[in-house]
Amino acid sequence: MVGFFIYIILVIVIIKVMKKTNVSLKRHILKTVTWRVVGTIDTMLLGWLVSGDPMVGITIGSFEVVTKMILYFLHERAWYKIDFGVDRDENVNN
Repeated sequence: MVGFFIYIILVIVIIKVMKKTNVSLKRHILKTVTWRVVGTIDTMLLGWLVSGDPMVGITIGSFEVVTKMILYFLHERAWYKIDFGVDRDENVNN
C-alpha cells in the first residue's frame, strides 16, 4: 500500500517537471515491452518465493504477461494525453 502512494507521488512529480513533447507510438510500445519483462520477472520470482515452487512462479508470470502489457500501454497513452501538470506555453521557463 505504501508503494502505491509512493508511485502516485512520483507520477505527479514527474508530470509536473516534464514538458510535453512529441513522443512516437513506437517509444510507448518499446517502453511497454521492456517494463513488462521487468514486471514478469518480478512476478515469477515472487510466485516462486511465496510458493517454494519455481513452476508456480513461471505459471503466474506467463498468465499475467499479456494482460499487464496491455494495461500498461493503455495507462501510458492515457497519461500522455492528459494535460494535468503540463504547461502548454512553450515560452514559460521552469
